[in-house]
Amino acid sequence: MVAGLVYSEISLAGDFALSSPSNDIAAPITLPGDVHTALLAANIIPDPYFGENEKTVMWVNETAWSVERSFTASAADIQGYLTLTLSEVDCIATILLNGEVVANTQNSFLRNDIDVTGKVREGDNTLRIEFAIAPDVAKARADAHPFPIPFTYNYLTNGLKGIHMNFIRKAACHAGWDWGICLMPIGVYGTMSLRKSRLTRQESVQVDQAHGNKSVELSIKTRLFAFAHGTVELEHTIDGQVIADKVSVQPGDNVFTHNITIHDPQLWWPAGQGAQPLYQLTTNLEGEKTTRQIGLRKLEWVVEPDEIDHTFKCRINGRDITMMGANWIPADAIPSRITPAVIRDLLDSAKAANMNMLRIWGGGQYEPDYFYELCDELGILLWHDFMFACMSYPSDRPFLDNVRTEITQQVRRLSHHASIALWCGDNEVIGSLSWYPETKAAPERYVANYDRLNSMLGNIVEDEDPARRFWPSSPSMGYLDFSDGWHADTRGDTHYWDVWHSAKSFDAYRSVNPRFASEFGFQSFTSMNVIETFAEEKDRNPSSPVMENHQRNNGGNARILETMTRYFRFPRDFDQMVFLSQIQQGLAIKTAIEYWRSTKPRCMGTLFWQINDIWPVASWSSLDYGGQWKLLQYMAKRFFLPVNVVAVPSKDNAEITLRGINDTGKPVTVALEVRAVKVGGGDRKVFAGNTAIGPDAALGITTLQTADLAEDEFLFFSWRDSAGKLLGENDYFPKPYKAYELVEPKVRAAWSDVDGNFVLTLTSDKPALFVTATVDMPGYFSDNAVTLLPGRQTDLTFTPRHGATPSPAELVQSLKVRNLRDTF
Repeated sequence: MVAGLVYSEISLAGDFALSSPSNDIAAPITLPGDVHTALLAANIIPDPYFGENEKTVMWVNETAWSVERSFTASAADIQGYLTLTLSEVDCIATILLNGEVVANTQNSFLRNDIDVTGKVREGDNTLRIEFAIAPDVAKARADAHPFPIPFTYNYLTNGLKGIHMNFIRKAACHAGWDWGICLMPIGVYGTMSLRKSRLTRQESVQVDQAHGNKSVELSIKTRLFAFAHGTVELEHTIDGQVIADKVSVQPGDNVFTHNITIHDPQLWWPAGQGAQPLYQLTTNLEGEKTTRQIGLRKLEWVVEPDEIDHTFKCRINGRDITMMGANWIPADAIPSRITPAVIRDLLDSAKAANMNMLRIWGGGQYEPDYFYELCDELGILLWHDFMFACMSYPSDRPFLDNVRTEITQQVRRLSHHASIALWCGDNEVIGSLSWYPETKAAPERYVANYDRLNSMLGNIVEDEDPARRFWPSSPSMGYLDFSDGWHADTRGDTHYWDVWHSAKSFDAYRSVNPRFASEFGFQSFTSMNVIETFAEEKDRNPSSPVMENHQRNNGGNARILETMTRYFRFPRDFDQMVFLSQIQQGLAIKTAIEYWRSTKPRCMGTLFWQINDIWPVASWSSLDYGGQWKLLQYMAKRFFLPVNVVAVPSKDNAEITLRGINDTGKPVTVALEVRAVKVGGGDRKVFAGNTAIGPDAALGITTLQTADLAEDEFLFFSWRDSAGKLLGENDYFPKPYKAYELVEPKVRAAWSDVDGNFVLTLTSDKPALFVTATVDMPGYFSDNAVTLLPGRQTDLTFTPRHGATPSPAELVQSLKVRNLRDTF
């Protein structure tokens, strides 16, 4: 190795000057970051999330912007081969170094490695990025295409124009969605550095696993880019083992494979099924060190004929494990606000609610490295769509070449993660072929167009990550099957939206029997304290322009309220309406998931839409914008319990079967007690017994006759393990809640300190439904929206979020407890 020519980096992140050639605006901007954040900080634009400000800031994405900074390089910094790395440039931009154009970017999902050897001067240098107006570029490309490619109109309201997002590579939801604001952010979100190499740079490191009885063989595939012919030193370290090799490289791409055997491996399991041990792999290429966390697990998707049609299930370390979770969208519409702390908070909440899988939706983005590292650490598996959603895409050579680079790069970047469970081609693109007049008029053309892109995606996965399954679309019936996967429930994955979009009853969830429900949902209003951040008091009405602007699904607020009249008595004021909408949302998803889980092993996955919000809005999310728990998130923690008991009514509602579910790998015995409870007070035992449930199984425990219940009775049931430990509680109401004459309970609440934890004890003199505690600081309770019965106490432990350290006095002062009867 030549002395002084080891790897080094100059970070180019930091302060840039932002300007626009079309108007007299100049402001500082911090990169990685985005233009909207800079304009907000300079008081040039108002908060886009407040009121209807979305419309007043629309000019930002219709403006061309430039960013520029100077940096200093020493003689040593430029003695070697130089790479300018700019990752996630969003999205159509010209890169200039010292006034010379060195690259043109076309894709915000790429890492751009630009050879700038000989272009960096000793002393001062200037880096400039000039961003084109992405909507204009997209429209020009669409107009020039030889046949029309229809695009989703991005669910914009207030007369805002749609954007041809299928002709540019950036997050489709940046242009708005039926839960998202239209901002079309501009900026750079990833690595910004000048990298000096003696001869080569690292491109990617991938790790394949071959599992034996008591060992795992790792095949480590390293890609290097060489600037010239020569020899370099490459070293891998893992589990105390070191492989050091001198390898000969040729100009361009080089691939080297090394094998390491891990004896007596500690296996990685999804959350709730075991531990998540991680081995650290360090790769050193002459001073360029990278580290990766490796979780050792064998993961297979089992798609094979059965007595129904075909299975669709995830097998991990030899066990078929039910996937339980939700769909994930970008954490914020303003990219600068997506930070490791924000992501950790959201993912911690997913795990706390007994989720073991998230689906990264295809209209969003590939997440930063730390997202996947956190999922590895937390045991959260990822169904990962590629970034195509709800519309057709071009299949011409330039577009396919661009996408080929994107998919290849992303698969190579992410394939070592234990959390990546499946690569999926897109979200609903197959289904969208039947949505648009153009595609319906010439289906053969658009199917062929689709197949060119989708087949390429599948081939890349097969070449780059052969151990993982590629699934063509979500929903899909399988390979080269372009039929309707939306309502077919005998194979593949299902998106079932008839309850929301077709306004069917919650019982309709029990009319379908999916093998894997990868998308379904029901909306609620965002929580009242979140509404207060964007709506003045005069606007807190579901029909106000502001509230309708913060509802992106056409007719969504009306559907929430119309459904409310089916199941509940109409709430007395706006605050109670918001609360009741969240009860209703939770009830809808509870109905679906409890039934589908009870059909195990037919259904082996339920991922509801959606866990998080991108801005404060009425939506299908279980977490408010900012990560606060809505009632659905609390209910998810219960209906995703690994050992569960659920009530399943017959189609005519004449019988109610209590079914036990065991999603653990060991047999369990549950002691179930079922009581018939009068809404005004008083109860009687209708069943008690012990039932053995085998590992990874579901079975019926007992069946009750609905006619045996009085008009004012509902079922309340609890189950314990063989040691008498309470595992869970549940209830079932044979009739809509509005049909019961609920009495006003006296709910008492008392705080205590239990081993340093804040514990809230709740009791009631009468049955109290959906009893919900809130406090004015970030955090969540161990349970909420609970049913209280006289003579029983419920203890809720409060867990602070975002580093909050509330005092007992603050908790007492800010505590608010409400229940369903309060909405009258």
